[in-house]
Amino acid sequence: MRATVYRNVGEVQVENVPDAVIQQPTDAIVRITHACICGSDLWFYRGFDGWKPGWRMGHEWMGIVEQVGSQVRKIKRGDRVIAPFAFSDGSCKYCSRGLQTSCLQGGFWGGASNDGGQAEAIRAPLADATLIVLPPSVEGDDAMLKAILPLTDVMSTGHHAAVSAGVQPGSKVAVIGDGAVGLCAVLAAKRLGAERIIILGRHQKRLDIARQFGATDMVTSRDEQAVSEVLEMTNGGVDSVLECVGTKSSMDTAISIAYPGGAIGYVGVPHGSQTINLSQMFMSNIMLRGGVAPVRTYIPELLADVVAGKLDPSPVLDLTVDLDGVPRGYAAMDSREAIKVMVRL
Repeated sequence: MRATVYRNVGEVQVENVPDAVIQQPTDAIVRITHACICGSDLWFYRGFDGWKPGWRMGHEWMGIVEQVGSQVRKIKRGDRVIAPFAFSDGSCKYCSRGLQTSCLQGGFWGGASNDGGQAEAIRAPLADATLIVLPPSVEGDDAMLKAILPLTDVMSTGHHAAVSAGVQPGSKVAVIGDGAVGLCAVLAAKRLGAERIIILGRHQKRLDIARQFGATDMVTSRDEQAVSEVLEMTNGGVDSVLECVGTKSSMDTAISIAYPGGAIGYVGVPHGSQTINLSQMFMSNIMLRGGVAPVRTYIPELLADVVAGKLDPSPVLDLTVDLDGVPRGYAAMDSREAIKVMVRL
């Protein structure tokens, strides 16, 4: 089969690799029909995270089950399934708390030891607990499938930011970052009833989508200037800040625009943000929650809204390529020509 493989900084290739096969009785083999390139994939692509040549790429995917192991009971051959970006057993002490990303037997797609999602097929460990079967009504509905695909990561991650920051009806919210996660965080805040949503970003195309998703205000400056603008327009700050970037600058901004007693939901993958201003948070009683999103917990409720026509994050997928076009997709996202790439097989 063919799969996307990391080769070097700025270089991924679609190569022939060994076919995905059942290795454990709890596995399923899924033929991938849709996948994505994620903004977090760019950290590897740009050489920041020490990836090695030959490692597999891609953690966002859906497809059709072709084979199941002898102990798989819920997932059947022919099911159309969606996968969260982490697999999990559904029964350990962390899964029972809805924190499947910390599963004692789990892991993440791609990398050194697992199949990646930017491929023709994938071995899905712990299939019964990990995979979610889509309703038959979505089959053949390309627009609906495109709307469902972001639930694998960015829509669920944006939702995690909103939940972690305590967004509720009537909230004043600021979203830092206009990437796919930030845009989905706007959509999540709107879904949870936020009254005012300020997005901090710099790219007009993305800000237009943010407005479509429910943003009421735009701030295009950065750092101290952005802080001043938000504080002025909100008379002192916001209830909830959704931090969707992961840098020191974005976290400093988040702390500075949170109202005393407010909360920050952080979901940006940390890169240089390990040092934060605890003194300022302490003096203002600012809460900090978040981290890697337990997508498996969130997909069912978000999926119900997508299928019902109440939620549509598909505008973040603004470029579609086939599997051979994946390297071009990486280049387009790296140069900010695309927000997020859908891979259609």
